[in-house]
Amino acid sequence: MKTIFFAILFCFTITLSSQTIIKLPFDPDEDVTWKGEEKEYYSDIWQTQVVINVSEPTLELFAPQKPNGTSVIIAPGGGLYALSINSEGKEVAKWLVEKGITAFVLKYRLVPTGTDGVKEITEESTTNPQRIMDRVGTVLPLSIEDGLTAITYVRNNASKYNIDPQKIGFMGFSAGGAVTMGVTYNYDESNKPNFIVPVYPWTTALPVQPAPQNAPPMLIVCATDDPLGLAAGSVELYSSWLKANKNAALHMYSKGGHGFGMKKQNLPSDNWIQLFYDWSELEISTKENKLEKM
Repeated sequence: MKTIFFAILFCFTITLSSQTIIKLPFDPDEDVTWKGEEKEYYSDIWQTQVVINVSEPTLELFAPQKPNGTSVIIAPGGGLYALSINSEGKEVAKWLVEKGITAFVLKYRLVPTGTDGVKEITEESTTNPQRIMDRVGTVLPLSIEDGLTAITYVRNNASKYNIDPQKIGFMGFSAGGAVTMGVTYNYDESNKPNFIVPVYPWTTALPVQPAPQNAPPMLIVCATDDPLGLAAGSVELYSSWLKANKNAALHMYSKGGHGFGMKKQNLPSDNWIQLFYDWSELEISTKENKLEKM
C-alpha cells in the first residue's frame, strides 16, 4: 500500500442543485491508464443503474436536516468493473438520511473498461476469470487508498457537516466490502473508521487477514445462498474478529443471494439496513456510556 501524501485543503466541492460532489485528492498510478470517460447508465444485464470507468475518486454528500452526529461512507459494489450506484449507494444513503445519519457515497477508482464494464466482467467471468482477478489486483490498492482518503476528508471536515469525528462508519458491498476491509487492514489514527459494515464482502479478492490490534466494531451481512460463495468468507471474517476478542456481529440470512442491496425481494434480507441501524445505535450508545464513566 503506497503512502498517501496530500493536503486536505486541496479537496473541494462542486454543488449542482441539491447534489454536492466532493473531489478527493489521489496519487496517480503509472501502471493504470483510463482511456474513456466516467459513465453512468442502466445495465440490462444487472438490471440496475451503474457507474463505470471511475478514474478520479469523489464523494457525494447526503445530508439530513437534523444530523445526529453519525456519518457513514458507502462504497457500492460491482466487481471493481462498475458501481451499483443506486441499490448499493444512493438508496442506502437516502434511507440513512431519514434516520439523521449523514451519508457519503464513494466513487472509488475502478478497472478501466470500454463502454460497458458490466458486459466485460460478465463475459470474462466465463471466458477468462483469471483476467478479472489480475485486473482487480492492480486497481484494488488504489480503491483502498480512496477509501482511506474519504475517511480523512470526512474527519477533517466534521464540523462543517455537523458530525462527530469519532462516529464515522464505513460500509461496503461486495467489491466495496473488499475496499472496506482493505481500509480496515491499512488505516492509521487519522483515517481509522469507527465502525465497519462489510455487506457480502468479496473475500476472494481480498482474503481475510488477522484483525487489527485496535480493530473497530464490525457488522457483517451476507446470505447463505450467495451464488459467489461469499458466505464462507463472511464466517471466516467474523471468526478472525472473534479469535482476537474484538467486537463483531454476523447476520447470515438463509436466502437473499448476492447483490441484494436495497432491492426488495420479499425476503427477511430486505430488512438488513434496519438491523444495521439498530446495531449502530447500540454500539454508539455503549461507547458513549463507557466514555461518560471514565
